[in-house]
Amino acid sequence: MKKRNHFIIPTKYIFAVLAGLCVVLMGISYSTGLGGGALGTLSGYVFVPFEQGLNGVGGWLREKKDSLEDLAEVQTRNQELQDQVDELTMENSRLIQSQYRLEQLEELYNLDQTYGDFSKVAANIIATDGGNWFNTFVIDKGKADGIDVNMNVIAGSGLVGIVTKAGDNWAQVRSIIDDMSNVSAKTLSTSDLCFVKGDLQLMNEGYIRIEELKDPDNAITMGEKIVTSHVSDKYHEGILIGYLNELSQDSNNLTKSGTLTPAVDFEHLHTVLVITDLKQTVEE
Repeated sequence: MKKRNHFIIPTKYIFAVLAGLCVVLMGISYSTGLGGGALGTLSGYVFVPFEQGLNGVGGWLREKKDSLEDLAEVQTRNQELQDQVDELTMENSRLIQSQYRLEQLEELYNLDQTYGDFSKVAANIIATDGGNWFNTFVIDKGKADGIDVNMNVIAGSGLVGIVTKAGDNWAQVRSIIDDMSNVSAKTLSTSDLCFVKGDLQLMNEGYIRIEELKDPDNAITMGEKIVTSHVSDKYHEGILIGYLNELSQDSNNLTKSGTLTPAVDFEHLHTVLVITDLKQTVEE
């Protein structure tokens, strides 16, 4: 016995028929004025929910469209604001660098006036030995600019070091904090002689070493200015080295040793002044 084939109407066709019926009923209702009769009532039952559904879907789509447009506008505005922030950040960085550069130039100008008796050449530091401190470094001026070995180098408020090598357009400087440095110095108030010796390990604490200071009358006080002495064969007399930090009696009971705070910031050097007058030449 053969099974009967059941004919199934697809759902999409049913939906299409109902939609068409709603449209027809709506047209009849409005054209015949039967809005208050049975046909109007039937139309209300069938069409109104359908219309409300369409309105709801349309409203939801409009809200989504508006939300997407608002989101796109906000994203565009945020990008514009971020671009402005980036530009202002860069401008602020340039201003800070310019301000720092101006302060350096003013510092060098004041230093130039302090040691106005000497001829000087300004130079930029272009290389270091790679450590945390500027104990040895290279500047962008050399023999072509009148710079030669044993010329004194100053910056900040005082002595940086001395030129040890010189090429046509470069020179190497060894600073007073280097382990190889040994500067003949004296106290400014009493002219008592001493030596200032480089010590990179001690420099990590912010100090350099002072040794063999004769102070028989205990007249030296903390904060005393230490300057280059007249007996130095390379350094001009009277250049500020630093300020006495602490002092103690040596085991020989004749001299004292201690530490001083350098007058130069040896961690942030950028520009220096090279005194182009050699001490031997000036003395002659």
